[in-house]
Amino acid sequence: MPETPAIESKSIDWVPLDERRGKPSTLFPLWFMSNANLTTLATGMVGAALGASLVTSLVAIVLGAAVGTVFTAFHSAQGPQLGLPQMIQSRAQFGYRGVVVICAVVVFSIVGFNVFNQILAADVLTLATGTDLRDLWFVLITACALTLAIYGYHWIHRFQTWLTWLFLATFGVFTVAALIWLDVPAGQFGFGGFTWAGFLVQFGAAAAYALGWAPYVSDYSRYLPPQTSPRKALWFTYSGVFVGAVWLMALGALVAALFADASPLEAVRSAADGVLPGSGTWLLVAALPGLVTVITVNVYAASLELITMIDSFKAVRPTRRLRIVSCIVIAAAGLLGAILSSGEFLANFSSFLVVLLYLLVPWTSVNLVDYYFVRRGRYAIREIFVPEGGVYGSWGWRGLAAYAVGIVAMVPFVVTVWYTGPVAAALGDVDVALFVGLLASAVAYVLMARSLDLAAETAKAEADSRDHGVEAVTFAGRVAPVES
Repeated sequence: MPETPAIESKSIDWVPLDERRGKPSTLFPLWFMSNANLTTLATGMVGAALGASLVTSLVAIVLGAAVGTVFTAFHSAQGPQLGLPQMIQSRAQFGYRGVVVICAVVVFSIVGFNVFNQILAADVLTLATGTDLRDLWFVLITACALTLAIYGYHWIHRFQTWLTWLFLATFGVFTVAALIWLDVPAGQFGFGGFTWAGFLVQFGAAAAYALGWAPYVSDYSRYLPPQTSPRKALWFTYSGVFVGAVWLMALGALVAALFADASPLEAVRSAADGVLPGSGTWLLVAALPGLVTVITVNVYAASLELITMIDSFKAVRPTRRLRIVSCIVIAAAGLLGAILSSGEFLANFSSFLVVLLYLLVPWTSVNLVDYYFVRRGRYAIREIFVPEGGVYGSWGWRGLAAYAVGIVAMVPFVVTVWYTGPVAAALGDVDVALFVGLLASAVAYVLMARSLDLAAETAKAEADSRDHGVEAVTFAGRVAPVES
């Protein structure tokens, strides 16, 4: 087995079998730590900002994270089977060039997440040092995250595993102590003042946060051997995302119940100081590496989306240098966004999560329906890299049309700070757009996919397998054998 290179050389290209290694269990610490951070904690406070009680927020968080993580986990199981980044695989549904539409949405969402992550990280440094040098903090945070992103896949996995132990030693102890010693107001333990609007905003925020990993979750499982059990890859991803997200969101709901008008960092510091005076600042500092690595996870993934977008119109060689340059571009975009940002954190972040959910739901519906029900995991890998005349085409009209159907179908049901759909208004500002978009895109794609010539695609895949070997095709989780 070859040694892991200091700096990863792969980007959007297929990962050869001799470079596949690892166990699916490594996905748990990766996704646990990607969610066990202060941004996730802030997500758990959006319900309280609308008057939801602690119990109402907890129920919404658990249900929302459970729903959103389902889709993320099923995408993760695709990585070991295909050995490709998620958006490259999506060319099969949206076309060689059509996938740019989805990539643009993903890059926008990732950069947006990183803006909020950097704001929180800079605030931690400001509290810890007592000096408000926000622009300098943004630069230092970006530099650290970018360095790890450049080193790539294997180092990101390692750092997330190490940080899991740091988190358990700090926030694990704090959580137990907070539950024992902090007095939560009695009114927070019921559903008093319950409103569907507050419940569904928290539900949607939790679902969107968990679903937000879906467009690039298989980027972090694509180096696993193709013999990896899809069920194990799914389970370790699901448990990592769900446990990390629910834990930190629940903690956010708890500190919001204790300190209703405080910002996320002020609430955490006050709660920790309530357990052990003076410990609040140190707890926040201990959370800083987790914020930096989640920025790394996002920069790395977005760099692959950016390369995919470029390659869709002008073929590029996926070199190490190109990946490094694309990482720098994505990191710089997040840095610029953070420097120019202003406004109330929670108000902006909750609105961002709602819009993100609307944009990602139709894509995840189309991709999962195609993978698990239409093509059933059978893809001609070489054809995914053919710009003209390939079996998947330049513009996948079925995937793009189904995506558009989902977006349009959701419009009457959406609830945002800018616009509320007529159906949502009639329901008392109850947001059920998530379920409408999932169903509409799935049904539309299944109906349009009936015109696909799957027999011809399979024949082409089998021919490529005979002529070019193992990288040509995967069949329902089993890699076609190499011809001798």
